[in-house]
Amino acid sequence: MGIIILENIKIYSNHGCLEEEARIGSDYLVDLEAHADFTNACESDELVDALDYVTLNAIVKDEVSIRSKLLEHVCKRILDRIGQELTNVTYAKVKLSKLNPPIGGHVEKVSIILEKSY
Repeated sequence: MGIIILENIKIYSNHGCLEEEARIGSDYLVDLEAHADFTNACESDELVDALDYVTLNAIVKDEVSIRSKLLEHVCKRILDRIGQELTNVTYAKVKLSKLNPPIGGHVEKVSIILEKSY
């Protein structure tokens, strides 16, 4: 079993319940952890046998670009799509952070973490 981690994927998007969030947008950071069997990749040295981090990054970028009111909804979409497209993944965890959230005070970021076993 192996683990691949993508850290601090920075994406600009327009999530939130407020109209101003939809218009103005914000920066988001995503951390993704995925578990899979790396045995074949270790032996073959071929990308076809590996868990491709380019694909994982594309899934994150695609799903974060789709506007949602709740960060939980975005995280769920990321996890669902990983399970649908990458059948060798046995577990995934996603952390989605909204930088400088509009909550009336100085807060660097607010984060949601969801995980799923496949």
